[in-house]
Amino acid sequence: MSLLSVPPLFAALEPARTVLIAGAGGGFDVYAGIPLAVALREAGHTVHLANLSFTQLELLDLDVWAAQDVAAVTPDTAGPDDYFPERALACWLAAQGLPSTVYAFPKVGVQPLRNAYRHLVDALGVDAVVLVDGGTDILMCGDEAGLGTPVEDMTSLAAVAGLEVPVKLVVCLGFGIDAYHGVNHTQVLENIAALDRDGAYLGALSIPRTSREAELYRDAVAYGQAATPLRPSIVHGQIAAATRGADGDVHVTRRTRGSVLFVNPLMAIYFSFQLDGLARRSLYLDRLEHTVGMRQVASRIEDFREDVERRIPRAFPH
Repeated sequence: MSLLSVPPLFAALEPARTVLIAGAGGGFDVYAGIPLAVALREAGHTVHLANLSFTQLELLDLDVWAAQDVAAVTPDTAGPDDYFPERALACWLAAQGLPSTVYAFPKVGVQPLRNAYRHLVDALGVDAVVLVDGGTDILMCGDEAGLGTPVEDMTSLAAVAGLEVPVKLVVCLGFGIDAYHGVNHTQVLENIAALDRDGAYLGALSIPRTSREAELYRDAVAYGQAATPLRPSIVHGQIAAATRGADGDVHVTRRTRGSVLFVNPLMAIYFSFQLDGLARRSLYLDRLEHTVGMRQVASRIEDFREDVERRIPRAFPH
């Protein structure tokens, strides 16, 4: 039985000794796991960070590769100067005196990505994997009006669903962000309610504005933004603003010029789920199982969307 005084997210992770927190959707997604990583480390857990990468990892030196499709990125890793979120995070971690290796996965299909995860699980002694998503489009089942940007998220979800690990979770940060990519957030709430009925929803948890977790998250995002001035993260810029108490049409990068934003407190809330329960609700995850490249993933999602009857979206009634 759950207790109000014990957040189910932390209750689920309490037995784990070593936790792998991994960005599911590429880019800066792993940054969504920083507040959770800080809290878990302070509670005595060993935490490792990983990310599905948008960086051209094939350009990295051979000595960076810990295994097939697993790059161990450190502050000293040579690579692109204009866009390398994993190295920026590694540099920030080192500046904080924290373990500074960030593992990076290339954009591959489900089978090779699962093998990459399996290597890390075995090599690091991982007994809990937490996929983190900047936004909530990882919660889309497939019949919604819009899926956001599902390719990377669903590849990660399918890959980790096939792992034999005692604890597997999904945590979303940035509710509302995916409206830009066509996600209807009434349907997000419908999906969360369905996951709750299934017993897979672990509740919502606000990141307090004045907490150490929030302060370090904002500092990490600012560091990452400065390291990638041409492509700073739109998602985490808004979330970081929300953790400061900002609201409304708040722009933190010129990349959003001309659009109307709705920064709000819901963006600073963790929504957490049992990964296997989320995977079971997907209407097409089985179609992705034997993919080896992301183009296969994308084409199979497109084929599914051509045939599925889509739910009619509703506006918020309040």
